[in-house]
Amino acid sequence: VVDPENIIRAYGADTARLFMLSDSPPERDLDWTESGVEGAWRYLNRLCRIIGGGEQELAARDAPRPARLGPEDDSPAGRLYKEAHRTIAGITDDLDKFHFNRAVARIRELTNGLMDLDQNGAESAWVRRFVAETLVHLIAPMTPHLAEELWRDLGHETMLADEPWPVADPALLVDDTVVLAVQVNGKKRGEIVIPRGSDNESAESAALALDGVQRHIEGKPVRKVIVVPERIVNVVV
Repeated sequence: VVDPENIIRAYGADTARLFMLSDSPPERDLDWTESGVEGAWRYLNRLCRIIGGGEQELAARDAPRPARLGPEDDSPAGRLYKEAHRTIAGITDDLDKFHFNRAVARIRELTNGLMDLDQNGAESAWVRRFVAETLVHLIAPMTPHLAEELWRDLGHETMLADEPWPVADPALLVDDTVVLAVQVNGKKRGEIVIPRGSDNESAESAALALDGVQRHIEGKPVRKVIVVPERIVNVVV
């Protein structure tokens, strides 16, 4: 048993709660470490700088959604927009199943996606605001005090606790592409990204063209290429 009072006094209740939920699923024991608590605290500070510290160019609250955004938009902003909707769907399912550690991991991944969006323009600014507000919504069950502060920082005057839970757009949950691992004689040598539903010949050609595959073939004859659709390509030499 660990008394969390010292942690709460030093880092705050939200940090203690986030660490406990992110470290392990509820059916397993929690290994309480100071470094783990500090990691949760650093992440929350980073989230504050991104959303509340003005590090990101955000669109105005009443800005209309750009018409280009949708399933066909493959720009960096469009991909991040779809990632946000997939995160909403994933975390909604995680919370229903008490998979809190998975939910926290998804939140961190979406935070990294927001930081990596370096495009400028109205579309990117709108997506940044959407993702920032989505992050605040999704982390609220874990860090309710901080989430309310960030909600105010985003210009809202209502309580976040009174807002409806975000709902993912089903049209944005379907990936148009699929990532396949590529092996040479059973050892992974790279990955390819191909359109979903591509035939085996297209997957084979893309796999053989990889630099990592070419290096390990080294002029040896290819005996066969085994393609497991939408899963893996194995080159046998």
